[in-house]
Amino acid sequence: MKLEGAGVLIRIFIGESDRWEGMPLSEAIVQRAREKGLAGATVLRGVEGFGAHSVVHTARLLRLIDALPMIVEIVDHKEKIDAFLPELDEMIREGLVTMEPVQVVFYRKRDDSGRQTH
Repeated sequence: MKLEGAGVLIRIFIGESDRWEGMPLSEAIVQRAREKGLAGATVLRGVEGFGAHSVVHTARLLRLIDALPMIVEIVDHKEKIDAFLPELDEMIREGLVTMEPVQVVFYRKRDDSGRQTH
């Protein structure tokens, strides 16, 4: 896949305990993004945060039962991201999705011999 130049980053803020069809929502989003042929997705776990309900979720030892904040980041061309947004709208019951323009400098993978391909 060639991805250079102007792109779009979407950031999806959800909770660790959020689910979609029996699986963690973050995992379901990554799986769906892959099925739709998006360039890639990364899931990050926050150590502390709060959302629309203003309830603080933290990784502090005494509060390990709280669901930590999660962020899923996806970068691709605007057209592909725009086509994916209705799927996210269906999957996310509570959370925040942001979108911002990005400049992709390079996007590479290694071939079977270990050499980088473009």
